[in-house]
Amino acid sequence: MAPPAAPVAISVPAGAPDLSARIVAAMAPVEPALVMLFGMPAGGLGRLGRDLCQALDDAGRGDGGCRVVGCSSAGEIGPDGYAQDTVMALGFPRASFRVGLCVLRDQAQVPVSDWMGALRRLHAEFRPDLRRSSFGVVLADALARQEDVLAATLDAAIPGLPVIGASTARGIRFEQSDQMVDGHACPGAAVFLLIETDFAVAEVAFTHFSPTDRRAVVTAADLHNRVILELNAEPAAQEYARLTGLDIAALTPTEFARHPLLLRTGGRHHVRAIRAVTPGGGLQLLSGIEAGNILTVGRAMDMMRGFADALDDLPRPPLMVLGFDCILRRLALERAGMTAQMSELLARYRVAGFNTYGEQHRGMHVNQTFVGMALMPPEAGQGAR
Repeated sequence: MAPPAAPVAISVPAGAPDLSARIVAAMAPVEPALVMLFGMPAGGLGRLGRDLCQALDDAGRGDGGCRVVGCSSAGEIGPDGYAQDTVMALGFPRASFRVGLCVLRDQAQVPVSDWMGALRRLHAEFRPDLRRSSFGVVLADALARQEDVLAATLDAAIPGLPVIGASTARGIRFEQSDQMVDGHACPGAAVFLLIETDFAVAEVAFTHFSPTDRRAVVTAADLHNRVILELNAEPAAQEYARLTGLDIAALTPTEFARHPLLLRTGGRHHVRAIRAVTPGGGLQLLSGIEAGNILTVGRAMDMMRGFADALDDLPRPPLMVLGFDCILRRLALERAGMTAQMSELLARYRVAGFNTYGEQHRGMHVNQTFVGMALMPPEAGQGAR
């Protein structure tokens, strides 16, 4: 039996005058069921999405047409590893992939019960083929600050489905991100993709921190805005500086990336990354926080060795790893002068994706983590239907 048609990935400079044509040339031969776009094209994601929809005959959506989904990024991951000012395009051939899509608009205003119902309807109408692999991908606008609830809701709505996700980004200034579905802008939304494939799939997750013995209790917090107001009953930034041995004036994104705060839940430590010091001396985070949480200062480990180990543990070498890597990890690698080495690893394992403001994995919203879905050849004796 012939092997299933493999996904394709192409990286094109964001300002290329023939951007659309180059992506179409790469995608059209595989007749994609889905094209994913990561980056900030000069003409905007909406225009690029419309061009691709037209060129790839998206008019037949629902009976074999191609869906085109995209978001802006804080950096891209392509054939040569880390990239900047590019557009990453990933094509998933119709012969070996099937996709369902649900747009959860206005995250801050939509009740969890409505999310749950929409996701369950999508899953029921999709009618997954149990002979094939299935997984989910969520792209959630970071400034809506709903990723913690969204990840938990997805886990509850479709139990057992492996889901990876990314908090969509725009540069490193934490500005409003762009999201697009079939050429239409979806500001403030979460886009969920349910993907079925003939390939074997496996989740990959890696973080390069271990806990130290330096702990603090969140004694006051602004839950809605994800701000720690007090640690150990002291102004949060002041106490964090004391715990890390840093001067309060030296608290920058790079230092936050080197000295993250860890929250233990589900038997594991998860990073609660710091975005900035607030004017009032608080710490604004990229994940949810509550008064009473016990946080531990993290210690950086080898930023590359564990990553390679995680991918080497896969049963077969991946044909592609759809990967989301926190921008704070990339900043830490840049500071350490290890960007080229990490790019070589990303290229070796065929990672394609982008840098994010946060990641979703196993029902959790996390930071400073790499999460990915490895697509591997099926086991011997299995192939396309």
